[in-house]
Parts: sequence; structure tokens; C-alpha cells
Amino acid sequence: MSEDDLLENYRRAYNVKVGFGQRPALILIDFCQGYFDPGCDLYSDVEDALSSALRIRDAARLAKIPVILTNISYHPSGINGGRFFEKAAPLRYFIEGNPMAAFARGLEPEEGELVITKQYPSAFFGTSLASTLTAMGIDSVLLTGLTTSGCVRASCVDAMSHGFRTAVVADACGDRHEAPHQANLFDMNAKYADVVSEEEAMDFLQRLQNKHAAQDG
Repeated sequence: MSEDDLLENYRRAYNVKVGFGQRPALILIDFCQGYFDPGCDLYSDVEDALSSALRIRDAARLAKIPVILTNISYHPSGINGGRFFEKAAPLRYFIEGNPMAAFARGLEPEEGELVITKQYPSAFFGTSLASTLTAMGIDSVLLTGLTTSGCVRASCVDAMSHGFRTAVVADACGDRHEAPHQANLFDMNAKYADVVSEEEAMDFLQRLQNKHAAQDG
């Protein structure tokens, strides 16, 4: 099967859009300092993803939707990371107190913004995120973060599995290599989420801001 035929095959099978929800939350996944420090094993060329995520975060704040950040933290022994910590050597940079685990510059949460600390790839696995979103009346999530093929994908699958309409903002996600980045965006868009551009996400958030302004006025 040629590449064109394969793409057409995917379009026939998976060309479905679920759209944005009515009560979304923005989730910023693991924008940790280690990804931006050339001396760290985690270092990746993801500055553009962070810049996009910061613009989306600012728009989300104006639209008055919840902004939730995730980070990773391990006991000094790594025991609470289980097999994930055993398998992925760079996770040692997330042992509590390591500066590489700090939020990237510019991403510091504002007062009242929730931080979810996790030990595994998904923002939902072993955390209170799903129940918290449900209690808040949230019906959908916008996902941004690092890395596309790892924690973003895992969070995307779990978000969908928990019943949330899920949008992954492609421009605000990054990976150490373009191939897994694009492959995972393609696969998430086919099966689990709508993969959208920064422009689409910003247009959606602007509509929400306008709606809230009209209600307040």
C-alpha cells in the first residue's frame, strides 16, 4: 500500500472530530527545567513548545478556565517510581530537590492554580486529577506538554478513557525527535483526541473569553 493510499485508509476509518467541550480545563504537562538545560539528559529542542504553551496559558487565564500543571517528584530511593523509574534512567533528575525538576522559566503557577504531582507518565494515573476535574464540572481538556510520545500521549489516552473530550495542541507539545513527535500526534488524532493547532486553541479560548465578558456585562 502506498503512503497516499495508507493516508486515505486512515481518513476513511478515523476522520472524526469530537470538538471542544463546554467547560474545559488546560493541562500543562511536565514543562520541567531539565528539558531546557543542555547539561541534562532530558534536554530537547522544545523552546517553541513552551512559548506556545505560555501563550495558551495566558489566554486560558483570560478565558477564566482552570489552569492545571503537572510535575514529577520521586522519593530519594526512587521506590515510588516503580518500574518506570527503573526503566527510564533520566527520571533520576526528578528526585525531590533536584533543580531539573523545577518548572521551566515563565511557567510558575499563579496562586490558586492546581499542581498535580505524579510518578508515572499519565497525569491521571495514581493522581486525583480525574475526580478533581469531575468535581469541578469539567467536561473537556486541552493538553500541552512534554513529551509528545511519552507523558502527553499517556495523559491523552487516560483523559479520553475517563470521558473527557480531549484536544492536544500540537504546537504546544514537544519531543526530543521530530519523528516520534509527529507519529504520536498522528496516532492520537486518529484514535483518542482532536489534535489542533495553537491558532485553533486560541480562537476557542477567545470565544470563551467573549462569552464570559458578555455574561458579566
